[in-house]
Amino acid sequence: MITYLKKAEKTPRTETATAQRVVTDMLEQIQARGEDAVRQYARELDGWTGDIVMTRDQIDRQIRDVPASVRADIDFAIRQVHDFAVAQKASLQEFSIELHPGVTAGQRVIPVNVVGCYAPAGRYAHIASAYMGVATAKAAGVKTVVACSSPFRGQGIHPHVLYAFQAAGADLILTLGGVQAIATMAYGLFTGQPADVVVGPGNKFVAEAKRTLFGQVGIDVFAGPSEVAVIADDSADPTIVASDLVGQAEHGHESPAWLFTTSREMAEQVMALVPELIAALPPTAKDAATAAWRDYGEVVLCDSREAVVDISDRYASEHLEVHARDLDWWLANLTCYGSLFLGEETTVAFGDKTSGPNHVLPTKGAARYSGGLSVHKFMKTLTWQRMTREATRQIGQVTARISRLEGMEAHARTADDRMRKYFPGSRVEMGAPVEV
Repeated sequence: MITYLKKAEKTPRTETATAQRVVTDMLEQIQARGEDAVRQYARELDGWTGDIVMTRDQIDRQIRDVPASVRADIDFAIRQVHDFAVAQKASLQEFSIELHPGVTAGQRVIPVNVVGCYAPAGRYAHIASAYMGVATAKAAGVKTVVACSSPFRGQGIHPHVLYAFQAAGADLILTLGGVQAIATMAYGLFTGQPADVVVGPGNKFVAEAKRTLFGQVGIDVFAGPSEVAVIADDSADPTIVASDLVGQAEHGHESPAWLFTTSREMAEQVMALVPELIAALPPTAKDAATAAWRDYGEVVLCDSREAVVDISDRYASEHLEVHARDLDWWLANLTCYGSLFLGEETTVAFGDKTSGPNHVLPTKGAARYSGGLSVHKFMKTLTWQRMTREATRQIGQVTARISRLEGMEAHARTADDRMRKYFPGSRVEMGAPVEV
């Protein structure tokens, strides 16, 4: 049994239709007019009329004044992300196996050739997003990484974001934001190198552009506004829980924050604390978090931890924190989340910035069927096979018979031809020829 102590007025899917209309028109314009359309959108939407592709000298000048302490922090976080990605890559292995006498098959694991990495820079300078994509792609072995971020407050790419791109290993850096950045990377505008995969978080228009272009390019996840869910029992600290909910609500006006709990007392304390914590934020964060909690925040009271698991898996939150006893039980039983943060010590902000696993994660329920960005998104598992002539004796017969059962005579004859060549005069059953 569950009870909503606070029910959201909106859902993460509420604003999708508007974004679809805008993105469809923009992509049509960019397809038709190419770089001219991109420059126009950069000028109209971001007030940017400068160079799109940054030169090495421009990069060096723009990051020249980044303090050593900031560089050290970014370098530390890049190492964390890179090392985790390298460990992920090691979990993928090439192999070969003899499946039948004379039939050998296997797989190769190789990176894609070109990746586009996007880091937004609207309300905030998303430093972490810059290295999350680039460092992971480089750990995968991607040859060319094209990085894009929008002008920050009318200027060029924020120097800290730019340093993160460079330090993580980006090969080309473009001053572009929004839909025009995603389209540019997908189509290979300005660089002549269309991306095989485009990754990175962004607003609803960026997310819709990636969704629309999926198929022409690979993408990381179908993403929307950032989400957080916190699971808490009566052992949880209400102040910490409330702080973590507000910590994600500041992402934007449409960022859901959900609390699933077995304790009414704890829930009521959190509901009282959240508005106080929001009121104490700086203006930009306060504005975003106020709208997010008002329109999208929910508090759900459950009568058992099993009921909590059920509703948590239905919501399939991007970020899922557990502030409860018996953390191993929750790890074993929860199945739908972008990334799981077990215990009070592992807040989402640590994962967003520094701890190592990637912070580009599925939203809008996509965690039911997909994980987040990982080195695997940049790797292709390619199969191969080889066989001896003797092995084709059985493989050919079975293939021909199944092909004819399906009505595919030309398929069957590729097997027939080999049987006649390799085993002339053999009496084998190849199935009845297809007459249709």
